[in-house]
Amino acid sequence: MRKSLPMILIRVIVGVVFITEGILKFARPAELGAGRFAHIGLPWPHLLAPLVGSVEIAAGAALILGFFAGDAALLLLVVILTAIATTKIPILLGHHLGPFGAPKLDQYGVLSFIHEARTDLAMLFGLIAILLDSGMRFSLRGR
Repeated sequence: MRKSLPMILIRVIVGVVFITEGILKFARPAELGAGRFAHIGLPWPHLLAPLVGSVEIAAGAALILGFFAGDAALLLLVVILTAIATTKIPILLGHHLGPFGAPKLDQYGVLSFIHEARTDLAMLFGLIAILLDSGMRFSLRGR
């Protein structure tokens, strides 16, 4: 148990953050759900936001319970990479990335990106740790 405690703590905090964000997509749809998805430029925001919210809630709960944690982490990895690409990479670049625009900030670039993406990056690295712990090993050379 003691050896796995750090991974349990990572699974719990990552799960709690995703469950909370999933619930907020339903509780505040104009601000954090379909309205935000439409503002970002994502297609079919009224379908995509509830789908993403449901995935965040179910997969976040799976992480906390340790139930198919690797599979749940893989689903959430898609969610967080999409969030970073659509909302944070434009901050890094200081301009649009395809249809995804940068928010109005005083500064753009690496420091602004890291500041704005700190939670996303923590979730990304937590998910990678969970995937690696679950036995899903990746290699650039193939299997």
